[in-house]
Amino acid sequence: MEYYFILVEPSVPGNIGAAARAIKIMGFRHLWLVKPCDHLAIEAIKMAYGSGDVLKNAKVFDSLQQALMDIDFIIGTSAKKRTAHEDYHNCSELPQIIMDKGNTINSAGFVFGREESGLTNDELKKCDLITHIPMISDYPSINLAQAVMIYAYILSRLTLKKKENRKDLRNEEGLIALKRRIEIIFADLGIDQNPTLHDRIMERLNLLNEDDIHLLHSFSNKYLENYGKGSAK
Repeated sequence: MEYYFILVEPSVPGNIGAAARAIKIMGFRHLWLVKPCDHLAIEAIKMAYGSGDVLKNAKVFDSLQQALMDIDFIIGTSAKKRTAHEDYHNCSELPQIIMDKGNTINSAGFVFGREESGLTNDELKKCDLITHIPMISDYPSINLAQAVMIYAYILSRLTLKKKENRKDLRNEEGLIALKRRIEIIFADLGIDQNPTLHDRIMERLNLLNEDDIHLLHSFSNKYLENYGKGSAK
């Protein structure tokens, strides 16, 4: 299982360095940057004390779409509720949600937005799940590096859970394969023409656990074999 911390257009080098340090000390290693400022500036290097390897090995992308291309399960972060998703989950729920996916995913990405404005609605729509850090303040405001630290700490439970004999199901009975098949069924039934219903069902589908994902694979395979107009592949 691989975990990726993705910062979209970070504008402060120190935040990138501090995020790298937070990732490293909590047992993670992948830092991905989308259109960042100079992430190897002196300020960033100083803030990444003891975590220079994570900072120097950070991958840089020209777009969020490129960064998300090979990730199975994508979690967005937002301080304010937007219209992109109906459900917003407490970040403390994440370890259990991810563990419940079992062998149906092999990678998860956690997307953090800009210091001033966060993620746009279009960017949030690219995420399977939206999460937030609960705060008492009526006007929630938290530093980007602090947010990464909180998520890394909460998610550190996952690095302590070792799995043996993992089977790679991404191309067989994984979450991404299931969503492809469901999209075909939606097209057959005309659900793809109703954005509200389509998006809501897909949003809830992303919360299924491993057993439910396998169950829906059995259903979708049977449907496509007997009734589908398209192909599951």
